[in-house]
Amino acid sequence: MSLGRVYAISEKEARYILRDPRSLAVTTLLPLVLLVLFGYAINFDVREISLAVFDPDSTPVSRDLVQALTRTEYFRLVRMLPDVNDAEHALASGQAKAVVVIPTGFGADLAAGRTVSVQSLINGSDSLTASIALGYLEGMLQDWSLRYMKTQLPRDSVQIPITPKVRIWFNEDLSSVLFITPGLIVVILIMLAALLTSQTIVRERERGTMEGLIVSPITAREILLGKLLPYVVIALADVVLVAAAGRLLFDVPLRGNPIILLALLLIYLLSALGLGLLISSIARSQQVAYLMALIGTLLPTILLTGFIFPVSSMPDALRAAVQLHPATHFMIIARSMSLKGASFGVVLPRALALLSITIGVIALTVSRFRKTL
Repeated sequence: MSLGRVYAISEKEARYILRDPRSLAVTTLLPLVLLVLFGYAINFDVREISLAVFDPDSTPVSRDLVQALTRTEYFRLVRMLPDVNDAEHALASGQAKAVVVIPTGFGADLAAGRTVSVQSLINGSDSLTASIALGYLEGMLQDWSLRYMKTQLPRDSVQIPITPKVRIWFNEDLSSVLFITPGLIVVILIMLAALLTSQTIVRERERGTMEGLIVSPITAREILLGKLLPYVVIALADVVLVAAAGRLLFDVPLRGNPIILLALLLIYLLSALGLGLLISSIARSQQVAYLMALIGTLLPTILLTGFIFPVSSMPDALRAAVQLHPATHFMIIARSMSLKGASFGVVLPRALALLSITIGVIALTVSRFRKTL
């Protein structure tokens, strides 16, 4: 392999990139735009859930319970129901997503030390919001009841054998943004890297410049390596921009070793760029190559690699298949090192799997590419 010929191919590809500054600007700005759009749009934190309450007695105790539910950012009181039968209409009309029904004699029963059931009605048509709202209500009702027993009832009339003390590590506020953003960077990088290189070889065929490469002494490996290097530089620049934007806009931490993460990121980028070259060697037009790269990276990475849906909940066959996707492993690496500060030993199995996939993709690309029209 001649480094001089590789450099010549890289210089030719770089000149083509620089000759079209608008495409270069789009390539540079697109990751930032996608990060901002997806980062603010994809948010699993549910706030301001509309709540209706039926409180027939309206005693100080029941009013304190209602205030405990609505003084936080999770629930917003929209209506006090005059009749319990109005609960169905409030949920069906969309006026409220949750209804709390406080029974008659609520304060008197609590003062007497009797067990009281508070009913929670949830609109289940939106299953995600419903499950989160139900969890909020159960936790807040339990917290209020424990506080009431400690402060309002005689100490010898109640026994609280266990007082739970919960501490959340790595994502103390349970912010979905901190969970989504590292995975979002993984999605953007594989999509962008594959799109960049998916046009390189097929473009040579469409423009009729492949004949010059075929009759030259340049080998197929030198062509692939030469075309790969400029896009490695562009992809690394995009990494810096996206990582800086994630830190500034969403305050995403980096608790792991940045050198190790950068090295693993380079391996991940090589697999994505190699996948784009493989698509470019198969496709017969730039439009087809673009669609193959977009569909082949964006949808599988979002749906199948643990970005949103956990891999552990998928069927066994699909769970085994997604282990061949490089984003499946780098998704875990990125989240573990950014949020948990995982050491290299912890992510080593995923790193080895990622390296094996990268070698396989590049080997398949080299074997598939031929200096033919």
